[in-house]
Amino acid sequence: MARIKRGTTVRAKHKKLLALTKGYRHGRKNLVKRAKEAILKAGVFSYRDRKVRRRDMRSKWIVTLNAAVREHGMSYSVFIKALHDHNLKLDRKTLADLAENHKEEFNKIIEKVKK
Repeated sequence: MARIKRGTTVRAKHKKLLALTKGYRHGRKNLVKRAKEAILKAGVFSYRDRKVRRRDMRSKWIVTLNAAVREHGMSYSVFIKALHDHNLKLDRKTLADLAENHKEEFNKIIEKVKK
């Protein structure tokens, strides 16, 4: 029986791996061992930073809301408490969008909450 040589398979795997590290610097783009390490690390960072991005966006929405609500003489925390008391189920993303792009609708919400 003939011996099976794996040269083509290994080369294809390496080629695929090195294609993923295109644009990396130094040996991380062309040395297989370093490229594999770089890909693993990049995966860890991308997983972590997807969570961080959500955290950052939420804090941005809160800052936007706070600025918009202070124009009407309220603080952010008082506004959110009043929303819950009036049983208005709007998330911070929607409220921030209303505050930035649809002032009149946001003003209606403020007036409803102030009563």
